[in-house]
Amino acid sequence: MSTKELAGKKALVTGATSGIGRAIAVRLAEAGATVYLTGRRAELGKETVELVEKAGGTGHFVVSDVGNLDDVRKLAQEVGEVDVLVNNAGIFPFAPTTEQSVETYDQVFDVNVRGTYFLTAALAPAMVSKKKGAIINISSIGADVGNPVTSVYSASKAAMDALTRSWAVEFGAHGVRVNSVAPGPIRTDAAVTQAGEVFEEFSNQLPLARVGEPEEIADVVLFLASDRSSFVTGTVLAADGGYLAS
Repeated sequence: MSTKELAGKKALVTGATSGIGRAIAVRLAEAGATVYLTGRRAELGKETVELVEKAGGTGHFVVSDVGNLDDVRKLAQEVGEVDVLVNNAGIFPFAPTTEQSVETYDQVFDVNVRGTYFLTAALAPAMVSKKKGAIINISSIGADVGNPVTSVYSASKAAMDALTRSWAVEFGAHGVRVNSVAPGPIRTDAAVTQAGEVFEEFSNQLPLARVGEPEEIADVVLFLASDRSSFVTGTVLAADGGYLAS
């Protein structure tokens, strides 16, 4: 299998200024794709583009807030047709239900669900016309696991998985595949900051006895973006170190 299996393809990765999104952008570029990436901070976007180019790829950064529908529309217009769409942008302000504000609730669903929905709605028609495309939504095992401080976040990711299944059925006859990747505990700056000192303790809950790395999620996304997964659609692929199995 050629390492340039996405040569000639155009990909868009949202929320690609750090962590999992950045790793995905680099991995798709290594596979030959021209990568458009988004985020809210231009300086971090520039860093990701530099990493993409260092990997031998071509990267373009677009400042965009997926939680803002005007930004979503402008993003779709600027990027145009894509072969691969990775809906990675997401926020996760954790708090018990009784302490979660209306404003935070709205922000989570604006970014994690509404923005993903309308960006996909804008870009999917071109894939349908070409009879080919791959849409990958970055979900979370939180959609399937109860936690006292993640009710809003988990609900938003469960909604994303529902969209994955619905879109797989809606677009499947037109050659467009739609899947979710559900990461478990992954070592990103945001995750470590959110969990604090207990982050490393996640290892004790996993059959593989370690947390994952962003590049491991990127490898799964590359598989789903490539023709190697040509008969895979409508699935939620957990990359969680065995957490759900335990």
